[in-house]
Amino acid sequence: MRLKDHVHSDDYPSSYYAATINDSAGFSQLEGDQSFDVCIIGGGFSGVASALHLSERGFNVCLLEQNLIGWGATGRNGGQFIGGYAHSLWDHKGMVKTFGEKGGPAVWDMAVECVDIIKNWVEKYDIDCDMEFGYIDVAMNPKEMDYFRRTIDALEETKYPYEVKIVEKDEITDYVKSDQYIGGRTNDGWGQVHVLNLCIGEARAAEKLGVKIYERAVVTDIIHGSRPKVVTARGTVTADYVVVTGNGYLGNLVPKLESRVLPAGSYIIATEPLTDEQIANTAPLRWPTCDQRWALDYFRISKDKRMLFGGLATYSGRHPRNITGAIVPKMLKVFPQLKGVKVDYEWGGYMGIGLNRIPMVGRLSDNVYFATGYGGHGVAPTHMSAKLVSEAIAGQAERYDILASINHPPFPGGKYLMKPAHTIGMAYYRMRDALGW
Repeated sequence: MRLKDHVHSDDYPSSYYAATINDSAGFSQLEGDQSFDVCIIGGGFSGVASALHLSERGFNVCLLEQNLIGWGATGRNGGQFIGGYAHSLWDHKGMVKTFGEKGGPAVWDMAVECVDIIKNWVEKYDIDCDMEFGYIDVAMNPKEMDYFRRTIDALEETKYPYEVKIVEKDEITDYVKSDQYIGGRTNDGWGQVHVLNLCIGEARAAEKLGVKIYERAVVTDIIHGSRPKVVTARGTVTADYVVVTGNGYLGNLVPKLESRVLPAGSYIIATEPLTDEQIANTAPLRWPTCDQRWALDYFRISKDKRMLFGGLATYSGRHPRNITGAIVPKMLKVFPQLKGVKVDYEWGGYMGIGLNRIPMVGRLSDNVYFATGYGGHGVAPTHMSAKLVSEAIAGQAERYDILASINHPPFPGGKYLMKPAHTIGMAYYRMRDALGW
């Protein structure tokens, strides 16, 4: 889906990530008719990770990206990578209820594995992406603190491999110096990363293993068959398998997914580099932080000392005219001590949300797979979905089948009413946030 507005162009957004990219050499462009074992559509985390997983298994793979690698939600998000897959990491009972007695524990394990995939690749392929560990969820009311305490028990029962602890009211300012929060829960297994450098680094690793990566390759059609054909304006790719990714940017390429994946807007700012004193007076550990509301705030301190702050989601398809003007008041409510700090970058884009908020994997036909719908939490789960699809293509579909068995209903009213309906729904959840429900 090609977009032209004040948030989107054919190039990277004017984001902190694009301004600090390590590798700007780009990739080649598709010419003529080609043949591969697997053709992947979409150059974000799902597509790039699928390419890397499959190439590690020895498949001959190509990847088609309509703009630039990491151009979509992958290169526009807050840079926080957290576990959890297809439900909250902490809701083991919920997973068993949804996926069954055998499937539930397997999905729980995926919630840990999705982070480990990234960590292992960064080390294996020497990817320079500012990865740091340490994370805190913060609470704004006693109900949220009670929830945090219950999750600690669940993690102990399942032998979660990373240290997690409760932060009480008298300790919270050691982590976040704001009067908005009454406590929190830390996790040493989660953290932050420069998402665009991570994605491009993974793409280079896949390329070195033989993957052909083509940018500026807008897919116009998928012709299903014994060897499906992917059609672009500059050439075609025939393959034994096709994997469709793209999340909130698929447009009408796949009608089945168009009515099931809602493109929701998300927006972020990055300040000028802060002084050490300013960091000590806001987020002294520099950890990524997230509150528990539906309409949440999230922030972190980048490697070069900027505050990255996000906290606005839209479901109407319309972007705020002034992203900085919309986000700065939210930042100052949390950190009034940052008043007067200059904002150097603002950006936004679409994340893909499904009705049941469970990441989607499945088949469009016997040999055409899809992976999409991460609901704004896709940095790590994308890597797990990619691994599941690669396992299925390799003939090991046991784990893939668990996720593929989930029914993903279309939004009521289909593609025409899904945005206004979800806008009304979000207004309800904002009311719940305000009332502390």
